[in-house]
Amino acid sequence: MLNPEDRDHLEQVYEGAEPRGDEERLLREVYADLNSGAIRVAEKVDGAWVTNEWVKKAVLLSFRFFDAEVYSDGVTGYFDRLAPRYRGYSAEDFRREGARVIPGAVVRDGAHIAPDVVLMPSFVNVGAWVGEGTMVDTWVTVGSCAQIGRGVHLSGGVGIGGGLEPAQATPTIIEDECFIGARSEVVEGVVVGEGSVLAMGVFISQSTPIYDRSTGKSHYGKVPPGSVVVPGTLNRGDYGLSAAIIVKTVDARTRAKTSITELLRGV
Repeated sequence: MLNPEDRDHLEQVYEGAEPRGDEERLLREVYADLNSGAIRVAEKVDGAWVTNEWVKKAVLLSFRFFDAEVYSDGVTGYFDRLAPRYRGYSAEDFRREGARVIPGAVVRDGAHIAPDVVLMPSFVNVGAWVGEGTMVDTWVTVGSCAQIGRGVHLSGGVGIGGGLEPAQATPTIIEDECFIGARSEVVEGVVVGEGSVLAMGVFISQSTPIYDRSTGKSHYGKVPPGSVVVPGTLNRGDYGLSAAIIVKTVDARTRAKTSITELLRGV
């Protein structure tokens, strides 16, 4: 990991200070630490998510110092400033890291893929974190810097929004043990609380009302832990406003012994 002085230097160069010549080496170290999970873009501290701005700035800075190169996976070619995450991996390398990567899965350098993750044909962008035991199903997109917890299921076609800028912004976060239904989209730094279930086709941005039918109140930007959420609308007189509806709340014990279908049935 970089020492504090080198971190400060990269931040200063990001803000416009004169480079000293070792920036590319330092940035390569940042990427190695992102890949291994030694550092991450955001982490939970005392129950609250905190963004590590210097990491985001380092990623943005790398686009100024890394030249685009040609890469090939034996099927097609790529031209990018970032190498494919698994370029040159041997069977031993894959076994050591413990993830299963299906043909068609694309992961950019600087994304952390934890042990027992399954990557179906999907896309994981730079700065993302995918936690242990998570399933990333077919045609899922995990955007830049998005944080996906352990034991999460991202169903087919799910989109988890990314965002490198502004550097201080909290990324989109799916906490541990969540289920995100097919073709759902969670974007703009929304946090989906631990153990929540989103039905198929739920769309949530910062401006989407997350309406709790048990209380009649709406949340914005965060799905409370243990929520079961379906797509719906709120009556606004002459029109209906698209919303995410919390139809029930479940604890970890109920979640563990109840199938997703049962949780969503009869809502």
